[in-house]
Amino acid sequence: MAAARSALASAGRAANEAVSLVVFMLLDVVEVLLCVVYKVADYMLEGAWRPCYCSSSSSSGAAAASGKIVVSERGGSKVVSMLSSTKLHLEDISDTLYTRPSVLAGAASATRSSPPPSSRRGATTVTVHSAIVQMLRGKIGVDGEGGKQHKPYPSPRWSDCHCANCNPADAGRLFVHVEAPPDGAATEEDVLFIHGFISSSGFWTERVLPNVSRGARARRRLFAVDLLGFGRSPKPADSLYTLREHVEMIERSVIERHGVKSFHIVAHSLGSILALALAVKYPAAVRSLTLVAPPYFPVPRGEVGTQYVLRTVAPRRVWPAIAFGASVACWYEHLSRTVSIVLCKHHRLWELAFRVFTFYRVRTYLMDGFFCHTHIASWHTLHNIICGSAGKIDKCLEIVRDQLTCDVTVYHGRDDELLPVQCSYAVKSKIPRARVKVIDGKDHVTIVVKRQKELAMELEEIWNRQR
Repeated sequence: MAAARSALASAGRAANEAVSLVVFMLLDVVEVLLCVVYKVADYMLEGAWRPCYCSSSSSSGAAAASGKIVVSERGGSKVVSMLSSTKLHLEDISDTLYTRPSVLAGAASATRSSPPPSSRRGATTVTVHSAIVQMLRGKIGVDGEGGKQHKPYPSPRWSDCHCANCNPADAGRLFVHVEAPPDGAATEEDVLFIHGFISSSGFWTERVLPNVSRGARARRRLFAVDLLGFGRSPKPADSLYTLREHVEMIERSVIERHGVKSFHIVAHSLGSILALALAVKYPAAVRSLTLVAPPYFPVPRGEVGTQYVLRTVAPRRVWPAIAFGASVACWYEHLSRTVSIVLCKHHRLWELAFRVFTFYRVRTYLMDGFFCHTHIASWHTLHNIICGSAGKIDKCLEIVRDQLTCDVTVYHGRDDELLPVQCSYAVKSKIPRARVKVIDGKDHVTIVVKRQKELAMELEEIWNRQR
């Protein structure tokens, strides 16, 4: 019987690989066609087209210097200096944005023993993809030819939603849901909730926050943010949505604006990466770290970290379904833009249809978070945070282990098919004092939304231990 099950499983894996090969070869063709379609559409509707990442072109330091954008190396760190005197570190940008081989090209490169040029150590050439240079020129309003004015890209773009919720009037701060003691009493500490990818603050405010006790609320302010590019926060068309940009917006919108001095962090999925970055930046202020389904994949020796995480998160398989969705989102720039147009640009229609279909009996906070973003935001955040964090998380975890004394608790659903439970065990291997709690029968989402009362009670216990 066991032999039969093993044979059946092997046959299933073989069938999955064969079907996946055909499906993703077809998607490679569709992606090329969509590239042409969107270039024409952007030109007709916006008067110009933005270079896409499927192009293999890149600019050297000398070429990028035109248009008052200078690529240079300082102290071993590659930076892009712009007219506004701000700096964009190239290490913040994941090479998976523009290095995503097709199915056939990936199979061919796997047979070669030598690593690709981008992964060879000791390379001194400083390059930056032309699409990134073009976005920076649009950001500072300067073109590359003689320093003349560059027409900024419209925000929102024609393919984005134009409603007021998706385009807040205050473009300099995130949307922050704040719950403070009703009597205005001084609080001892605060709690910052950070959501995951294509989600919003509603992930916390609709389920977890209502279950926090009065006693806990009397001593703390509760903050839940919509990350840059998601929910009711700004969605700039010229942002690269790097880790640095996300963290700086949280600082500006929560820590500085509300005078936060001592705080706990509760983060889900992608938000766990931002939580670790904040903890490293504010080591004396962070009282506890609670990470739910953190996307941590230790990179094997000899692997290019960003490419390894890309292949792990998005294995280009049609089954399970969540792996197929992740693969489309990660590998296909124009196909994922099409999905965003269908779902996000028309999110109000989808939300209304869902309410009518369910006779207004189901709250749609998860849909609000899923639909309210732009392709520019989701595409760059996915690559620059999830894939681009390879190696960076290791350093953050080491600092939390060696230099911070805060409590670290990790939750994971045993049935999580998107991020396996091994991710949380890997966190514990880096931070031995971390407590890992694996919940049976829960997946990537239900680890929170189906056990909100239990989670709220457990969070209060964590906060009280640090008093």
